[in-house]
Amino acid sequence: MLLKDSLIELSKNFPEVFKEQRDGSLIMQFVIAERKAFLSKKRLLYKSKIRVNDEKKEVTFFEMLSESSSGLSADSGVSFKKETYGIKGKEREGEIEEAAKLFGKDFKFNFDYKKIREAVKRESEKNNYSFSLKLIEKQV
Repeated sequence: MLLKDSLIELSKNFPEVFKEQRDGSLIMQFVIAERKAFLSKKRLLYKSKIRVNDEKKEVTFFEMLSESSSGLSADSGVSFKKETYGIKGKEREGEIEEAAKLFGKDFKFNFDYKKIREAVKRESEKNNYSFSLKLIEKQV
């Protein structure tokens, strides 16, 4: 079995399955949390991208969290906002935990994205592939 196929099979344990793209990379993308209330919507999205190079026996990995919100705001009328951030400098540890107030209701989520990265790294090393984390998606 090819490493790419092993990673797709492995991803069946995650909230979403890796999907092969036309360029040969694997992408996983899913909503971690979403809150809708009175003409307002907030979303937190996780995305990871993997490229397997069988000739060089290497795997490159990228992951990102993206937050967006739109709709009416209680204090300033209509607002549209999109904020994107990635993991910079080194690998982040632990879980993301968030609790926010949106129109008086709690918006809570708990997601340990390290599990995805570590599972891909273990599978790569088990098949004698090197593993590297990239900070920019275009580098994958």
